[in-house]
Amino acid sequence: MREAHTVEQVRAAEAARMADLPDGALMQQAAAGLAHAVVDLMGGAYGRRVLLLVGPGNNGGDALYAGARLARRGCSVEAWLLAGQVHEAGLEALRAAGGRVAEPRAGTTPDVVVDGIVGIGGRPGLRPAAVAALDHVRGVPVVAVDVPSGIDVDTGELAGPHVEATLTVTFGTLKVGHLVDPAATACGAVHPVDLGLDLPPAPVSALQPTDVRRLLPRPEPGGHKYTRGVVGVRAGSTTYPGAALLCVAGADCGLAGMVRHVGEVSDLVRREHPAVVGDGRVQAWVVGSGGGAAAGDELAAARSDGVPLVVDADALAHVGGPLGVPTVLTPHAGELAAMTGAERVDVEARMLHHARAAAATYDAVVLLKGRHTLVAHPDGRVRVTTTGPPWLATAGAGDVLAGLVGALLACGLDTYDAASVGSWLHGAAATLASRGGPLRAGDVAEAIPGTVRRLLDPGMEQSAP
Repeated sequence: MREAHTVEQVRAAEAARMADLPDGALMQQAAAGLAHAVVDLMGGAYGRRVLLLVGPGNNGGDALYAGARLARRGCSVEAWLLAGQVHEAGLEALRAAGGRVAEPRAGTTPDVVVDGIVGIGGRPGLRPAAVAALDHVRGVPVVAVDVPSGIDVDTGELAGPHVEATLTVTFGTLKVGHLVDPAATACGAVHPVDLGLDLPPAPVSALQPTDVRRLLPRPEPGGHKYTRGVVGVRAGSTTYPGAALLCVAGADCGLAGMVRHVGEVSDLVRREHPAVVGDGRVQAWVVGSGGGAAAGDELAAARSDGVPLVVDADALAHVGGPLGVPTVLTPHAGELAAMTGAERVDVEARMLHHARAAAATYDAVVLLKGRHTLVAHPDGRVRVTTTGPPWLATAGAGDVLAGLVGALLACGLDTYDAASVGSWLHGAAATLASRGGPLRAGDVAEAIPGTVRRLLDPGMEQSAP
């Protein structure tokens, strides 16, 4: 599990760690990791030119100490001091190693810029001096110290100008803004440096292959199709028949023992999926994908069974409050905006806030789809999905996801695990199917069994998407 902690959690852990170390030791650890990452990005040290953008706080100190290490390895290191205050010991170390201080100027072309402007305690946005300095080196790769300056670390929000990093070197643990969009888009690749911090459980996390393998349901040796779980799908309509086919394809991925379909296009579904049967007892329902005008009635019928629900697409418009059964809601930003009365642009700008608020309002797990999909629990916990290529933004992919999550619910996972495991598998299957190029929603469904097979085979662990 990759955990993303809050600023308060990190500061408390750092304070406890520093109490056991000599003065300045933690900063030296951070600077060593930062310098190593910069050299790795440049492909060497000797003769490279490094520019440090230095603010007044400890991030500026990290940058200066890292600059001293780089200077001793043969880099030409220059520091631009962007505030009236500076970490004096770090500045002394840089000068002693041969680095120099200069004024911000246009036409500067270093190999790498190190962003030590502000750290995890900084407010969103940047001051004019920092913006002007960044303008002078536009187009040069940027390594952010801990977080890109200007992002909101605890919310993943952006407000005003901020650093767009090629690489972010973070210390001790990931922070929320490293995982949650839109701030995560400003981080580039994220490289953690271990500082030996003793951290509490994090409010935001991202499943890794070992986590998904542990959570994935497996059939018992003596099991049969009914004990493995039966998932029901109430999806599609004469207007949107393809949605039914794709939703059923996601549900019929082999994880559950049986799939049932109820709706206007059941004959079409059974022609394409001969193993799918009609109405009967289920352990979970998936409702709404392409449901059209009948989606409200289908939701009411599914809800009356008292089993867990996945509510998608057209059925989301008929959710006015808690449904009284374990529920996963699967909106994209536009659908969540319509449900809550918010503006879509605000949902996209404050994804973590809106996902958590909706989960609390509807007493449901909310799977808010996006580049980094958020799975929010009513108690405030959030899992972020980081699998999946940009090609996954294609029509029908959400229908496949809804069916897959429903299958995992029918297999016995709770709503939080089913939504987060389903989202991870969906993204990993898209990566496998895409192979770096375009894909269709049906390709994602077809790749799910192979993705599960790779995940469960220890010999293929390193090749898991």
